[in-house]
Amino acid sequence: MNVTSVVCAGCGHVAPPDEPYPFRCPNASPGDDIDHVLARELDPTHVGFPDDDEPNPFVRYRELFHSYHLGRRHGLSDGDYVDLVERLDKAVAEVDGRGFTVTPFFRSDVLSEHLGFSGEGGVWVKDETGNVSGSHKARHLMGVMVHLLVAEQAGLVPDGDRPDLAIASCGNAALAAAVVARAAERTLKVFVPTWADPKVIAGLEELGARIEVCPREEGVAGDPAYLGLKEALAAGALPFTVQGGDNGLAIEGGETLGYEMISSLVSTDATLTGLVVQVGGGALASSCIRAFEDAALLEAPAALPRVHTVQTRGAHPLKRAYDLVRERIGEPESPAAIVEGMRYARTHRSEFMWPWEEEPKSIATGILDDETYDWADVVSGMLATDGSALVVSEETLAEANTLAREATGIDVDPTGSAGLAGLLELVRTGKVASDERIAVLFTGIRR
Repeated sequence: MNVTSVVCAGCGHVAPPDEPYPFRCPNASPGDDIDHVLARELDPTHVGFPDDDEPNPFVRYRELFHSYHLGRRHGLSDGDYVDLVERLDKAVAEVDGRGFTVTPFFRSDVLSEHLGFSGEGGVWVKDETGNVSGSHKARHLMGVMVHLLVAEQAGLVPDGDRPDLAIASCGNAALAAAVVARAAERTLKVFVPTWADPKVIAGLEELGARIEVCPREEGVAGDPAYLGLKEALAAGALPFTVQGGDNGLAIEGGETLGYEMISSLVSTDATLTGLVVQVGGGALASSCIRAFEDAALLEAPAALPRVHTVQTRGAHPLKRAYDLVRERIGEPESPAAIVEGMRYARTHRSEFMWPWEEEPKSIATGILDDETYDWADVVSGMLATDGSALVVSEETLAEANTLAREATGIDVDPTGSAGLAGLLELVRTGKVASDERIAVLFTGIRR
């Protein structure tokens, strides 16, 4: 019995149940124009949505993880799995000073009043700045590392076979990867652009990461750090990334953020009408969407809210892709029309998603990806919920960051508060009502 399976959304490939590294679709080949992204699917007849109050999300939601069911099929008991997670979490805490625990999710009365919401509505904030390494990114990598350790303990990889891990990032994702890799005593290569923050580089060096600086080459499209990562993966490194296209299981770990919001909503018999998410590579938005979809599949009483995404004027490939998909399918008349439209988009990727033509620049440096790698799931989520793809100015990003810190006392950075910038845009254009309940994610601390 396979409670979970890993399936490519682009070509339909199903990974073998005992594949130790079900990260990238083996059918992907240069030029095939298919958006190969592996995703974990659940069998709702054998699992339910957890309702306990365990503080560690990787323990609380363990039965929703592919790694859990992989381990159980290969002789790990429930207690064995929990022990593995807790030992890794303890090692993470020794490296970072904190382990994983449910992060705050609350109504901000000050933000709600400032933006003109009524008592029935308001702004809810999911605060990730106190999470491991100071952002949500470590969730993604923790999930991947748990899977790697389960595969080892289950005997699915040869003894001592530990390929290098690799990631392309110059910010929170790199730091998160370095913390988790250090905790598990794994070698990590980090590919960074030339303009990477010296503070981040120093932090990576302190954590023992191997740094490779990647200059942008004239006439070569795409993020140079990401191109460096691709070369490392081709040479045998494992993708320790938050991009679903390179490691589909990274989305699972990120889903814990959405699961926590859902658990809070269910416990208070509340609903959200909207969720505003900042987007760079797209893994955060994809994780939140899939979390609510999982909850619906498992009959948890928490409907997927309208999904609005936020990018900068300096680079907004997701907005471009969303507009192109809408132009192709028009006003979708049914869920089937969205499914069919996205089926075409996933198999004609170059018509909708390609690298930004100019070097992206913004104060929200964490969402300056040349491409939105997890674009298809996010576009699908926006279409299914009648959401929107927003582009905000640098002035609005700066205003939102100041407002976020002053209204909540949370020392969030401009990337981490970019969702609030999107909400400011929605309020000013009259696209949200005063009685709506809107959530924003504060995803990274100022460094």
